[in-house]
Amino acid sequence: MMVTGDGAYIKKINRSLILQNIIEHGFISRAELSKITGLNKATISVQVVDLLDENLVCETQQEHHAVGRRPIMLSINGEAGYVLGIDLDYEQIKYRISDLQGNMVYTETVLCNTDDYDESVNVLIKLIQKYKKKYAGSHYGLVQTIIGIHGTVNNDETIFFVPKLQWHSKNLKGDLEKALDMNISIENNANLSSFAERVYKHHHSNNLLTLILSSGIGAGIMIDGKLHKGYDGYAGEMGHMVIWPDGRKCRCGNHGCWELYAAERVVYSSLAEKLSKSSCDFDDLKQLTAENDPTTREVMKTYIKHVSIGLNNIINLYNPETLVINSELLKLYPNAVEELEEYLISSVSSYREIVLSDLGSNASVMGACALAIQNFFEVSEIVFFSDED
Repeated sequence: MMVTGDGAYIKKINRSLILQNIIEHGFISRAELSKITGLNKATISVQVVDLLDENLVCETQQEHHAVGRRPIMLSINGEAGYVLGIDLDYEQIKYRISDLQGNMVYTETVLCNTDDYDESVNVLIKLIQKYKKKYAGSHYGLVQTIIGIHGTVNNDETIFFVPKLQWHSKNLKGDLEKALDMNISIENNANLSSFAERVYKHHHSNNLLTLILSSGIGAGIMIDGKLHKGYDGYAGEMGHMVIWPDGRKCRCGNHGCWELYAAERVVYSSLAEKLSKSSCDFDDLKQLTAENDPTTREVMKTYIKHVSIGLNNIINLYNPETLVINSELLKLYPNAVEELEEYLISSVSSYREIVLSDLGSNASVMGACALAIQNFFEVSEIVFFSDED
């Protein structure tokens, strides 16, 4: 279908298409761009001149070429600007700086010993100001900051509720932008994690669902390659799906919520009880699993069964192509995916693959950086290749 419209609109579409392909291929010649996009060489040349003038792309001569003149390759100028991804979790804040090619430049985790909103805002302001100043010397500076929130975020990017911090109805975006005079975006951490899985790992999976099993349970849903957020922005609160009628009472007001049986804290408390210990943590579980402890094996088998109940419901609801489970506990346990799949025997359940996430606790900040880069370049889709396996 031919796109019609005024010249400026068509030029913008062509620019987006060219940038998207340069990002995806890493290095690409003008001739290859013309072939892939269907745009003629004159159009490519005019657009590339603009992108070079704006310092967004750079040229390199290919080193090895069998016959004839070596082609000039185009790539994104990674050092032209930087993005900041933040994972704002209970008791700690993770920061990640990426260049415009999606490469990690710097990362740090800062302990935050407060759940007070104003104090947390001040911590964020100081650290964002530090990064803004540090990267001010690049052509575009720090172009955007995206913050992942472990709670419900409205479609207007205001925070509805963060359970661990007990924050209700907060405008973190507005409060930060007033103090910092820069572009800030707020997003649910599970949405960012799902976006990261698509951008860095599962590039061709248009229907991808990421399930985060941690102290609670959250999910990021991608349908037809786009994040699915729901009417208010709260889609993906899978932990509060009822799987046990008249079961344990949940803080949300219901009984029998999935996260009461399948969040990681359930494994720790169950293990501590069975081993007559005051408490258990990840390191204990790691050691006991390595020792092939029978009690630990029994606890994990029960846990996997409870995880599978929710998975069955999710698969029937969303029919995902790829279901990514982000769980440090399941990565410890041999054949976790195979055992999960043994419970998924319904004749109507259909999916292509279930995999454990390679991105782990970095998924949210990686997704934040990738989304910030996509926003900056104004492209509809980006693909990077992760060096974090």
